[in-house]
Amino acid sequence: MALQPPVPDAGYPSSTFRSRRRRVRRGNWRLTLTLLLAWALVTFGVAYFARALSFDFFGWPFSFWVGSQGALIVYVTIVVIYATVMNRREAEAGVKDPAPYIDEMESRKAERERSGEITGF
Repeated sequence: MALQPPVPDAGYPSSTFRSRRRRVRRGNWRLTLTLLLAWALVTFGVAYFARALSFDFFGWPFSFWVGSQGALIVYVTIVVIYATVMNRREAEAGVKDPAPYIDEMESRKAERERSGEITGF
């Protein structure tokens, strides 16, 4: 009696599912590494090249502007890009966020009303 390979519907993911999951993971890693590279360049690159960035920008050295304001703008941009891309990828995959604890909160509401007000503080 020859052993047969497992059926994909029997709990084993199919090869197309595995390849798609691998492609999504690589895309996530690529996005993460790209954004980390941008973070590192802004964080360490400005400090390393501060003397070369010494031209005036609105009356102050450009390195001051990039170090104090530009870096913060880049950090917020990195977070926005990551959140936007990941939300789009999750929507394409059909992943939905559950409503945060609404059922649990409703079930405890009656319990809180029964116990009454907390005193002694």
